[in-house]
Amino acid sequence: MFYPGSAHSLQAELAELTSNASDVEASGVKAIIAPHAGYIYSGQVAARAFAALRQTAQQITRVVVIGPAHYVPFRGIAVPAAHAFETPLGRIPVAQEALASIADLPFVSINDAAHAPEHALEVELPFLQVLLRRFEIIPLLVADATPDEVAEVLRTVAAGADTLIVVSSDLSHYYDYEAARRLDAATAASIERYAWDELTANNACGFLSIAGMFIEGVRPGLKVHRLALCNSGDTAGNRRPVVGYGAWAFTA
Repeated sequence: MFYPGSAHSLQAELAELTSNASDVEASGVKAIIAPHAGYIYSGQVAARAFAALRQTAQQITRVVVIGPAHYVPFRGIAVPAAHAFETPLGRIPVAQEALASIADLPFVSINDAAHAPEHALEVELPFLQVLLRRFEIIPLLVADATPDEVAEVLRTVAAGADTLIVVSSDLSHYYDYEAARRLDAATAASIERYAWDELTANNACGFLSIAGMFIEGVRPGLKVHRLALCNSGDTAGNRRPVVGYGAWAFTA
């Protein structure tokens, strides 16, 4: 539903998207924010975020992929029981030791029912597969949680120098084109000021993940790069209503 089902077609689409994405002129990417719509809508924007990893890809061996749960309501943060995720490009192992380290937190639960239909994390995985070598993922779905709870999880699982945080989030949803542009510009300004407390679900569906990342995973002092900001009216033509997309990288 979100990207081609055949490995050949998916590789070709990813090659085209990433070849058109310029690199960030900095090394040491600690985190990125990328959208999670179908590639026809947000693939160009997502590619800009993942292209920022080219200079540091060899150092990344573990990726926290965190985003909102769209389909199943639950309290807290959900992890899968699965030992691997699979895309048309192959299997990606889940970092079992990392999940075990947060298993005793009262707001963390194993919830395959939430992960099974969810696209927010899996849309990001093929980009990682074509840019990184061997890596594990820590897949985290956020529902009814607090920013501090997200931060506590990230404090445990994202501490290593070889660990990247990928926050999966779209921006505004279903405004007309000009209203979306204004709201997304304000959201971008908040992100770039590290003003996580200004963000709500009206700004970004992954606002809790962004907030938790700012509390713990990304500290002021890192350099923030805005890589892209647009909406589905720019990428897919229809300007009423639209969904907003943005891409950022955070570097040392």
